[in-house]
Amino acid sequence: MHTDAVTVIVEALRGVPRVLHWGARVDALGDEADYLRTLASAQRGADALRGSGPPAVLPEQSAGWVGTPGLEGHRDGQHFSTLFEAVDHTLSLSAESGARLTVVGRDSTAQLRLDTVLELTASGILRARATVTNESEAAPYTVDTVRVTLPVPVEADEILDFVGRHLRERTPQRHPFVVGTHNREGRRGRTGSDAATVLAAGSAGFDFGSGEVWAVHTAWSGNHVTFAERGLSNNSRVIGGGEVLLPGEVILAPGEHYDSPWVYAAYGRGLDEIAASFHRYLRSRASHPTSTRPVVLNTWEAVYFRHDLDELIELARVGAAVGVERFVLDDGWFTGRRDDTRGLGDWQIDTEVWPDGLGPLVSAVRSLGMQFGLWFEPEMLNADSTMAREHPDWILAPGDRLPISGRNQHVLNLTRPDAFASVLESMSAIIDEHSIDYIKWDHNRDLAEPGDQHTGRAAVHEQTVAVYALMDELKRRFPQVEIESCSSGGGRVDFEVLERTDRVWASDCIDPLERQLIQRWTGLLLPAELVGSHVGAPTAHTTRRTHSLAFRCATALFGHMGIEWDVRMASEEEREELAAWISLYKDVRHLVHTGTAVHADYPDAAYWAHGVVAPDQGEALFSFVAMETMVATQPGRIRLPGLDPDSTYRIEPVRLSEVALTRTADGPPSWWSTPTTVSGATLAAIGLQAPMLYPEQALVFRLVRVTAGTLT
Repeated sequence: MHTDAVTVIVEALRGVPRVLHWGARVDALGDEADYLRTLASAQRGADALRGSGPPAVLPEQSAGWVGTPGLEGHRDGQHFSTLFEAVDHTLSLSAESGARLTVVGRDSTAQLRLDTVLELTASGILRARATVTNESEAAPYTVDTVRVTLPVPVEADEILDFVGRHLRERTPQRHPFVVGTHNREGRRGRTGSDAATVLAAGSAGFDFGSGEVWAVHTAWSGNHVTFAERGLSNNSRVIGGGEVLLPGEVILAPGEHYDSPWVYAAYGRGLDEIAASFHRYLRSRASHPTSTRPVVLNTWEAVYFRHDLDELIELARVGAAVGVERFVLDDGWFTGRRDDTRGLGDWQIDTEVWPDGLGPLVSAVRSLGMQFGLWFEPEMLNADSTMAREHPDWILAPGDRLPISGRNQHVLNLTRPDAFASVLESMSAIIDEHSIDYIKWDHNRDLAEPGDQHTGRAAVHEQTVAVYALMDELKRRFPQVEIESCSSGGGRVDFEVLERTDRVWASDCIDPLERQLIQRWTGLLLPAELVGSHVGAPTAHTTRRTHSLAFRCATALFGHMGIEWDVRMASEEEREELAAWISLYKDVRHLVHTGTAVHADYPDAAYWAHGVVAPDQGEALFSFVAMETMVATQPGRIRLPGLDPDSTYRIEPVRLSEVALTRTADGPPSWWSTPTTVSGATLAAIGLQAPMLYPEQALVFRLVRVTAGTLT
């Protein structure tokens, strides 16, 4: 299977396919079929099992694999090991969607069927999943885990993945790809702020623009695993993922099946190529948002729970004046919700705070030319709520006791049809009454001891499926509604929830210094239009650091821009400056939300350079960012990747704020104040003189093509 840049070679004659090559495109393979078949065998050391070879997509011990198994399960303690034999395989090819290979295997002794799907999409993404079917006519089969694996070559000598917490999501960590298993399990019942998100294996020292890289992402919003494993047998190295199932969660009755999550994989030269493949895939989906991403004003850090009609209308008025296009009312509008200890689950408008309902605010917002959005946390309830008092058995719990609470709340068991219907109809009534345009869908606690009180069984898997079903039904009823995935900030960022949502809230931390890092690495998986990025207050509410408006705006510019700030408190000068940045965003969002993200491999971590280049390379937007002080006295030249080497570009500095560009008497670089044109080849090979910024500053500039063709 081929794309322009990637080739995948698969042995499909066994019950479980084996990937023999996944990496750079190789042409003229038709004449080498005999040689390619030999890749499926391996030399055997003195202590190796006979017949063992490269691991399959679902590795089996019956094939000589002694690493982490692909399928773990049993039938009342028996049939713990499988031997799937080939039944059928089909390959479909499409210029639009790519190639899809389905391999069917059957273990007649264990009475199981395995359907393994490998797709190489036109975007260059390889994705895989496995389906296990119980073909017994009488006995159930317990599935403990299904893991999908993909091989990487011995050149993959280093691992990069991510750790995190609330307010500090997606912090990179990297280390050698040593013998053993690097296992990143998420058992929070949601994707998690500490999720690996992307796990990349690559040649030592790989960076944004250099080195071979193979990367995987597990697309699941519940308990999951992403892992890398290196064994000594055959010097095997694999990366993969799957769902983490709690004991007894999936027991297949006769005829039932279990689908593993999709594992998405990308190959490229450098991390920017990995990101480009993920972004192309997401942008190719029919569900991907195509309308212009509107400027958002979210009320949370502006007013918190202090809801007052007149104040909110004034906030909306000021927001509209600076260019806001979507006004979102956050937590605090429903019955009894004066703080975070009560009210969750009671999705009716609080008549004490809103005696005339939300109608007056919605009308005022729409009269100002803005869309109206509303906050919900549909999967949760407070113990102090009518729902919990009337239906205590709707709480996810291990049985006869409640689990520990988180943020004063418990998890609503959406696997119960009556609980599901209650939330669905309550939300539908409000959305329908006010023609809501946008839902900020929050999820603020981990799922500890998540059981069904009636069955006593663990329920994370079924709860995750039910959440998807709730989103799907709301989208079916209200196709105009966009949904933001928020989960204590960036705790639910994965491809499966993005099949149903239109952006993610990357973090509850709006401190622009923290956001530079969070957005940099969220962008390895998601394009800018899917990442909410807001301008916060001068002093960040989460870190108490104070930053200039220029730095806050320059950071928010490279995402789906919005405001999380009580702009009523801003001075006239600040409002004018903010309005100018919002106007710039509206001017460049076509570029930011369709272009290719690029990063300079500058050796000093104190100074970052990143940008977005248009698909036709006709324009680009870049930012130099001083993350901290440098050891050197000046940054020197920084190379700008991604431009057309045969084109000449005019440099257009963005001068919307007063920025101290230099600490020397000589002033900023000449290109900042003197009209300058430079070729893409020069900018990539020699670079652009970077200004000497103070720490925690960002400088934004545009590049516009003025000539194209071969340069001399």
